Amino acid sequence: MLENINNIKGLGIYTPSGIFVGAADEVVIDISKMRVSGLFVTDANPVLVDEGVSISIPMRWVQSIGDIIILNRFPRERIGPGPV
Repeated sequence: MLENINNIKGLGIYTPSGIFVGAADEVVIDISKMRVSGLFVTDANPVLVDEGVSISIPMRWVQSIGDIIILNRFPRERIGPGPV
């Protein structure tokens, strides 16, 4: 089933174990391949991600999209800022 990008923005994203990651703020599109490459989350759950760190979730991690987005994987370690 194809989804409209506007329907994806704002949906809650959950890990495979049911932990809320955040809401999909933006849909990342790879223009050269004409496909969605990921979901961008600016206000991620501070239990999973250091406060103030935005994350991009690759579409290969997405298991299903409906009323919510369920991932098929998510890193076990807390995500922090990358090297400066």
